Amino acid sequence: MQATVMEINVNNFLYNVESIKKYTKNKIIIPVIKANAYGTHLNEKLDVINKFDIVSVARVSEAIHLRELGYKKEILILNQPYITEIDDIIKYNIIVGLSNYEFLEELSKRKEKVLIHLEIETGMNRTGVKLSDLEIFIDKIKSSNNIVLEGVYTHLSSADFDYNYTMKQIGLFKEAVSILEEEFGKLKYIHSSASNGLLNYDDGVSNAVRPGIILYGFESFTGVNNIISIKPVCTLKTRIVFIKEIGKKESVGYSRKFKSRKSMTIATIPIGYADGLRRSFSKKGYVIVNGKKAKILGNICMDSAMIDVSKIDAKLNDEVYIWDNKIQSLDDVAKSCKTINYEIMTSISDRVKRIFICKED
Repeated sequence: MQATVMEINVNNFLYNVESIKKYTKNKIIIPVIKANAYGTHLNEKLDVINKFDIVSVARVSEAIHLRELGYKKEILILNQPYITEIDDIIKYNIIVGLSNYEFLEELSKRKEKVLIHLEIETGMNRTGVKLSDLEIFIDKIKSSNNIVLEGVYTHLSSADFDYNYTMKQIGLFKEAVSILEEEFGKLKYIHSSASNGLLNYDDGVSNAVRPGIILYGFESFTGVNNIISIKPVCTLKTRIVFIKEIGKKESVGYSRKFKSRKSMTIATIPIGYADGLRRSFSKKGYVIVNGKKAKILGNICMDSAMIDVSKIDAKLNDEVYIWDNKIQSLDDVAKSCKTINYEIMTSISDRVKRIFICKED
């Protein structure tokens, strides 16, 4: 087994699903498993994703991968696809999150039935159909023989901190839902909320939610754990592969960014920025060795990093946690790197082996 691994607790993931179901009063869960399930690769676990009747991803290629793994239920592409991907959308029976009229026109020329969720622009200003343009989309859908409007959704941009703006978005979304259901009848899926939205708002019309980071047990904003019970799904760990003594005034690593003031014991761990351990973690970062904090020394390298084990009883092959969710959390690592937990999780490279476990925390 290789030294550097991400360990994923499947039981914790399933616990989080049930916790979200309970919190949202059994709304339909559309799990967001894009970017290899936020870096956990839980999208590779067919026995897990088969528990859902619908899942969501960002790109057509991600949906194709799920089909090739054997997932036969509904897959929603949340981001507007390219026109050149229509053939694959039809071939692999993928649901389109749609907001581009030219794409809709091209789709309507096909003979095969295609399910769509219409995305409504309410204030994110990324993608989506404005209310002022909704009528032409309705006319095109109704005049086509192959397009089925299965759902409608939007994305709340600031549901973690801006009440007034979010309520404005919800108001626009409710108006769009009312217009669409008057034209098409009751829709199967209505969803406005990702993690922040589902925790802070009930829009009064949605029957589904799209949890992302909280599915994996990490906070989408400070204080989530005071609102809902979730358990971290993954830890990142490696092992000591080399130990040496250095003397006073010796330097460590590229550019000699660290120089010792006294004799020290340092260890090398086989994880670097090519694995997702950011160079920005070099400045203030530490790792966990045998339950104790070990400071990172000098610049993190592409494939390795050096740590101070002078005051730790450490030996070759000892486990080293980048985050263990006890002494150091994923959020601690993100703060040290001046970024967010989402970015750290999704940037752990495929060089790091994912190991799935089932245990109670």
